[in-house]
Amino acid sequence: MNIATARKASLPPHPTFCEGIQYFGAPWPEYERYARRPAISAGQGAVAEPTAPEAVYQTLLAADALRYLTLQVTGSKASGHPGGFASSAEAYAALVMLGHTNIITEVGHHAPGFYSAMFLDRSLEEMGIRTVRELRERFRERHGLLGHLSGAIPGILSPAGPLGQGQHFALAGAYLHRDTLFPFTLGDGGMGEPYVLSALQHFHTAYPEITNFLPVLVWNGYSQEHHAMVSTWSNERMIAYWKAHGFRNVYLVDARDFDDQDQPGAYVDSTRFTHARRLAFTRALLEAMAEAASRALGGELTAFVVKQLKGAGVHASGAKAHNLYPQHTLENDDVVEALKRRALPPEAWQIVRTNFERAGGGPAARTSVTERVLPLAPLGALPLVEHAVGDKQVPSTAMGTLVAAVGKADPRFVVTNADGNEASGMRNVSDALVIRHPTPDALYSQGPDGQVYEPLNEDACAGFAAALALFGGRSLWLSYESFAINGLPIWQTVTQAMAELRRRTPSAVAMFTAGALEQGRNGWTHQRPEVENHFAALMRNGNVYPLFPCDANMIQAAYEWALKACNKGIVITASKSPLPVRTSLAQGREAIERGALALHESPGTGRIVVLAAVGDMSLLPVYDAKERLERDGLRVRIVAIVNPRRLYRPGDVHWESCAEPDDTFMNDDDFNALFDGDALVAVSGGPGAVFEPVWLRSRAPRRDAFVWKRGETTASPAEIMAFNGLTGEAIARRARALAEG
Repeated sequence: MNIATARKASLPPHPTFCEGIQYFGAPWPEYERYARRPAISAGQGAVAEPTAPEAVYQTLLAADALRYLTLQVTGSKASGHPGGFASSAEAYAALVMLGHTNIITEVGHHAPGFYSAMFLDRSLEEMGIRTVRELRERFRERHGLLGHLSGAIPGILSPAGPLGQGQHFALAGAYLHRDTLFPFTLGDGGMGEPYVLSALQHFHTAYPEITNFLPVLVWNGYSQEHHAMVSTWSNERMIAYWKAHGFRNVYLVDARDFDDQDQPGAYVDSTRFTHARRLAFTRALLEAMAEAASRALGGELTAFVVKQLKGAGVHASGAKAHNLYPQHTLENDDVVEALKRRALPPEAWQIVRTNFERAGGGPAARTSVTERVLPLAPLGALPLVEHAVGDKQVPSTAMGTLVAAVGKADPRFVVTNADGNEASGMRNVSDALVIRHPTPDALYSQGPDGQVYEPLNEDACAGFAAALALFGGRSLWLSYESFAINGLPIWQTVTQAMAELRRRTPSAVAMFTAGALEQGRNGWTHQRPEVENHFAALMRNGNVYPLFPCDANMIQAAYEWALKACNKGIVITASKSPLPVRTSLAQGREAIERGALALHESPGTGRIVVLAAVGDMSLLPVYDAKERLERDGLRVRIVAIVNPRRLYRPGDVHWESCAEPDDTFMNDDDFNALFDGDALVAVSGGPGAVFEPVWLRSRAPRRDAFVWKRGETTASPAEIMAFNGLTGEAIARRARALAEG
């Protein structure tokens, strides 16, 4: 466009929502011919014909509107990331004009572009954002538009930030809503994450009938601060790469094929083309996107690639376009020039807004699948089994019986696991729900219609399970404690999103077994209980609950509680070994709800030692220590710390900021009744961070802790505990010294 035609926004009349737009431009050539009326007719959710000149013309208008808003919004704070989204603007606009508005991204840095789209379709009016001025004011502000995407923003389906996660949300959406297309944009920097394409390939192998998701690769040649690792690939190599991962159709639209400005390099900026060539590029992209969407909805695994220089149409190009620096204010010459180049006339803004608010049947804040609670299948009464106190039972197996019942009652329920249910004492889950695999084999409990999803990497396990919960379905992530670390980033991302959601959703539930104390023979590679420190740190978020049931009855109470909870992240940690049953079901429920439970208290009077234990197997040396201490004449109270989040003080936790606030905390009198003593010794088979709420509140005059130190190859759980100092003799000796202090 001619920069000289750009005018200050205060001069011409404009729609009210345009208040705050800094520049308006002159109408494009043939504007009256192709933009007299919206290409999406009233009562329709998409353009009638993608090849129609008015559809192409108005798609390009939308792309420039998105670019303009993205740059002006970020420029208003001299902060944010306009470059990546700018290179995808035509692709995003095409999806909207085609009526596919359940759009996801893995790129948190595309947030200002997505917010611009939500502004144009009027979704942000639910936040009180009605004008561009308000859009600028609320960007990157608390109670406004977060720097990275969040499901708390109306119309936004899922969070985005850590790369390589967008596909999980798209897959969950496609699984739960088989007739809706879920496009997700993927940066060529994010494609370097190790699990993206392998996760997509595994999903397609497991669910070949589900293809209603559409990866849209934004191939712009650059990542955040340098060239993308795939920037040297040819188009043929890129297509071959996707096809090698099972994609039947790969549509690649390369802006270079339309360049008439002799731009150097493999990546070019389409906004530099003449108007006619810009329209030709947009038409090719719109037609290809329409066909790709049709094939994806029609049962064919399909991917789309838009190849265009990063920063197309904004203040800089390449990695230099990635973010704004303090000098990039709305008075900066580069920003001003870019805004003037993209400036649209007031009447064009109205056309774009009308198309966006009609696309997909209305604003995304009302039509996105995540904007309403998903109905769930009723579970009925769970088949709880009351094991006799004193029996030996496997906790993980006891929970497995309930998991199987949930799957039988809810056909959409999915269990994810990295090929270890049987090794975790949960073969009953695989037997009942069947491992989803194209090769039927009863010996291995596998078949093509199973509900146990085993992608063999914890990122995909955690990602699919957590995304299903976020999108409103029931799921369960089962993992070896040792390997769970690889899935924690997306699990944490989702649970944080759940704290912010404007709707109720089932909690993200995980169960970790085969922990450090049971994995001695495998050496330190299988001994990583430090993961418990991660969840301990997350408890202060307000909606994260690590649970440590101490036996086969209590683990049933823990899972029962988790199934009823909403918008929480719940992690159950338990053993796969036969262990003594120490509580009734009623006591288990009480412990989960209150946070802790006294398992034993010596009668009589005199000095008392409190042994506070986290976990089930860790109780073995604790009870041994109890016997030794009682023989010495000391009284002992054994307290099982089961739900440590409940043991904090209300002011320690951000519960009040959660969408589904939970203000249940153990009161001081009950806490003191459990933990007061002459000495307090805390014992865990994991690290010590879970004891923080106890250390904050305990009045015991002398305290100490026995916790995990480091893994080693050993022949038995007792030997690995002894290697870490977790023996009854050591605990008793220290407790005795403290009590006699």
